[in-house]
Amino acid sequence: MKKVRGFWFFLILSVFVYGIVQFLISAGMLDIYYSNTLIFIGINIILAVSLHLVIGITGQFSIGHAGFLAVGAYISAILTMKLQLPLSIALVAGGIVAALAGLIVGIPTLRLKGDYLAIATLGFAEIIRIIFLNIDYVGGAAGMQVTHLTTWTYTFVCLFITITVITNFTNSRHGRACISIRENEIAADAMGINTTYYKVIAFTLGSFFAGIAGGLYAHNFYIIQPSNFGFLKSFDILIFVVLGGLGSLSGSVISAIFLTIVSTFLQNYPETRMIIYSLVLVIVMLYRPQGLMGTREITDFFGKWKGSKGGNSDAAKSFTESS
Repeated sequence: MKKVRGFWFFLILSVFVYGIVQFLISAGMLDIYYSNTLIFIGINIILAVSLHLVIGITGQFSIGHAGFLAVGAYISAILTMKLQLPLSIALVAGGIVAALAGLIVGIPTLRLKGDYLAIATLGFAEIIRIIFLNIDYVGGAAGMQVTHLTTWTYTFVCLFITITVITNFTNSRHGRACISIRENEIAADAMGINTTYYKVIAFTLGSFFAGIAGGLYAHNFYIIQPSNFGFLKSFDILIFVVLGGLGSLSGSVISAIFLTIVSTFLQNYPETRMIIYSLVLVIVMLYRPQGLMGTREITDFFGKWKGSKGGNSDAAKSFTESS
């Protein structure tokens, strides 16, 4: 019952936020710069939440998320620019192809652990980048021109679906199996959980939503190049998850919003942006090594506040009765 009420509260809040922002954009109160910033924030949240499923929930250290972002970006751009298909179909197709790529990579590599898995996923991302770099059909190193089709509505709908699906997956028995793998893979395997199966599922699902984000990313700019999807892009996405807290979806969302705003307003000073990134990470690792939210969600704080409030009322009631 609580989950149902929570879902409806999230749905109503989401519709309310979407309506306000859409009204401000339609009325001209938010210009192109700020609307693009909101779209970019939404794309980064999708990337952060999708990687959160792989690292924060399943505990698999992947640093090749930019590869799936590139697959979704180029596939969706080919479908809209070359085949003249609608953006909605291109986004789904980009996500499916990215999921297939995640499945192909995940089956052999997710038997690895720790640094070995990180190196394998990083190598995959570089292979994808080099492939697109040498294909003339998509422009090669010069890049591919893409029409600006991404809107606030497309971004918000994809963001809502991403958060809803990953939240429901995490709260399901499949999500609990993934969490058990994160906590102790040997114990999970001893209890009969097919660890490789669940790791591949989480990896494929995260890749799918990274592909969706790639389609939005490609159509939010007028040109995409292989250089946009280098290993530094993977580290940018990784920072969202680590800063927010490994295991906290709310933390990934908050850190994605914060770092995107910082990055946007400091885009004319790339050196300063990297210095701030580094300082933030050093400070967090020193004073809050578990991240901003740790493994908690925002709803946990509301529940704790409500419980403490109820506890005080019960205490007062019992004191009155005893008096």
